[in-house]
Amino acid sequence: MSAQSFHFSQETPPDSMFSDIQTLNKFQDEQFGHLVQYVFEFLTDPTKSSRLFGQLEDFAAENGVSGNALKNVFKSILSIPNSALKKSLSPEQIKEDLDNLGLSEGKASYFVDQWRANLVGLSRSALRQTLMVNQLVDMEWKFGVTAASSELDKVGNTFLQLKLVINTGNGVTNSYMELTLPQFYSFLHEMEKAKASLEYLS
Repeated sequence: MSAQSFHFSQETPPDSMFSDIQTLNKFQDEQFGHLVQYVFEFLTDPTKSSRLFGQLEDFAAENGVSGNALKNVFKSILSIPNSALKKSLSPEQIKEDLDNLGLSEGKASYFVDQWRANLVGLSRSALRQTLMVNQLVDMEWKFGVTAASSELDKVGNTFLQLKLVINTGNGVTNSYMELTLPQFYSFLHEMEKAKASLEYLS
């Protein structure tokens, strides 16, 4: 196995990944189809991570699988399209990697078909997440109260001004946002969900 080279990873994947793929081979086609569906739903819209956790828990309970074991298998299968997106791999390269990992022919072909079917949504999601994957270097904020406005009902409203310092890889840029308190709490909630999904899959 160590002699194999892979497109999605510069290094040979860990033995645990090969074991996870063998576990996937044991699933019925319908069960495998559900897991692949969850993978692409998560990659297309990561903000629905809480829904994913529920789906995996239900899947584990319905199929008599250990929740922790399923989580590991899911992380392994998820890492392939995740890396493939970043490296702009072709369907043929993904198929070759799945074959080299030991996934059965039928399941590997199904996975690649789903990759092709979801490619537009995956690409759109990857663009949306550009800000999320850039490193947040620093953040400054200040509260303010609207003292005067052409709209009377806005006078006295509290707002929050955010300055985000972001490392894009090509230098540091500043991004500014002004949020009302309800918008800020909504933003905070989304950040907490994103943090939870990263912790779940790390």
